[in-house]
Parts: sequence; structure tokens; C-alpha cells
Amino acid sequence: MLRGFRSYKEFMDCYEGIATNILADRLNKLIANGIITAEQNPDDGRKLNYVLTAKGIDLAPVLTEMVLWAGKHENTGNQPLIEQMRKDKNKVIADVRERWAKRQPSSA
Repeated sequence: MLRGFRSYKEFMDCYEGIATNILADRLNKLIANGIITAEQNPDDGRKLNYVLTAKGIDLAPVLTEMVLWAGKHENTGNQPLIEQMRKDKNKVIADVRERWAKRQPSSA
């Protein structure tokens, strides 16, 4: 959500280092709960793009608070994003909403 990742490869290449089986399971759960949808990549029909639904976009304020909490209490690799949130949390949330609203699934 916050970084705009859409593809499985983007998630795998992230610094967080999530295992492939865990990532696949989490993506499936997010789809099942209506947080994201999966659609074919227009450039390569063998690949999927994951897109936030309106329900998923509405999580932006909650996730922003969780990132800020983690930044305060944990040593994370997300410091540039955390600093941006500390400076103007409302702008970060508005930017997320705007970015993902433009990417709404074709069926939405």
C-alpha cells in the first residue's frame, strides 16, 4: 500500500525478506477478505498484479499509525517513510488514497 508495490516480484525484492510460501498465503488471504484483487498483468498475462480495493485503501490511516508505532519502538529499515509520515501524516494518507484510487481494478 505505502510503496505502491503491485507484483509478486516487487514484494519478494523488498528488504523485509518474506518467505515465498508466507507471501503467497498472505496475498491469498488479502484477496479472500476483499482487501486486494489480483488481475492479469497487461504486459505479461502469465503474471498477476495485486491492486487494493476501496476496502483496502480505507486501511491507510490504520497502517500509517502502525508504521509510526513500529518506527518509535523498533529498529526498522523504513526510516525515510517514517520521517515523511511524522512530518505530514495526512498528506501521506491522501497520497496513498489518490495513488490507489487511480489503480482501482477494472471490475470496481
